[in-house]
Amino acid sequence: MYSLLLFISGPEILFIGLIVLLVFGADKIPEITRGLGRGIRQVKDATEDIKSEIKKSAEKQGIDTKSIKKEIDDVKDQMDELTGSIRRK
Repeated sequence: MYSLLLFISGPEILFIGLIVLLVFGADKIPEITRGLGRGIRQVKDATEDIKSEIKKSAEKQGIDTKSIKKEIDDVKDQMDELTGSIRRK
């Protein structure tokens, strides 16, 4: 979601805000933003719950998650080195 915001400039955000204001009215905007905030919070909480359940399950089975994470990070770094020159072109 945040990566999308990187591609939107200030005037575009103002234009979108104006359209939202015209469509929903000033009295509905706080209600809409509260609902969006609650939804985002629920998604974050659910994500954290899933992560903790996976970690607990892995620990019960004796899987070393730290070494796996290190290996994944190493592969990511190698992929960044390989694709870095391609992205620049």
